[in-house]
Amino acid sequence: MTNAQVTLIQIDNYGPWTVTPEPRREVDLQTLQSRLYADLSQLVGNREGYVFFTRFDNMVAVTNGLDAADHALIQESVGNRYPVTVSLSIAVDSSPAAALGTATGHLQDAGSAQDGDRREILRGDPLDDAARTDGDVRIAHFDVNDATGKYTDQLNEFDSFINIEQGYAELMRYMRNAHESLSFFVGGDNIIAVCNDVDEAGYLDAVGHVREAVGVDLKVGVGTDRTAQAAGMAAKHALETCREECTDVEFA
Repeated sequence: MTNAQVTLIQIDNYGPWTVTPEPRREVDLQTLQSRLYADLSQLVGNREGYVFFTRFDNMVAVTNGLDAADHALIQESVGNRYPVTVSLSIAVDSSPAAALGTATGHLQDAGSAQDGDRREILRGDPLDDAARTDGDVRIAHFDVNDATGKYTDQLNEFDSFINIEQGYAELMRYMRNAHESLSFFVGGDNIIAVCNDVDEAGYLDAVGHVREAVGVDLKVGVGTDRTAQAAGMAAKHALETCREECTDVEFA
């Protein structure tokens, strides 16, 4: 059984800060968001986790192996580098979607994301080290079949982007609704999903659904391990097998 540890990262009081004392330049906000994501990706990645940017003012991390002290140190590091602070909420569940729902509830109970008095909240209980197993995290790495030949080398960039994003949006919805999994666009034509115990038939069904709904062909490699990065690397190797064998789904 999988046991995904999910951390919700939320910038504190970000909306009001962006317009106080007057509206800030969008280019400066975009720079702050991208740098914060890069730093969080490194801070969590150095501890074998993954961070996904979602809406940038909210980010989702898979943090199996990180304890409360690790999370507090990440908060401290952000507070020392940025004019904004972040609140973190941790939850564990066999369903990644359920874990994120619990983590979200912790922060909502602590106050609004635009509450000027809510600062650096840290809530939730990490997975106890004694309860961890080599099957806790399952990562599925999806890739568009021949994206370069079908889109990049054929269409203008914006139309290529539309096609890729349509595939991502349809997969994201389907994996969430059918399998309680969380899927994230990670650039190029790649989507990483944090999954529960989805079997081969489930992945084939998802690939078939996206093909039928929006005409985007996908393949997927699946890996399972104790941490997000280890599971993700296994998934990447499985994806290479898909390319070599011309298959839709491969498990590491």
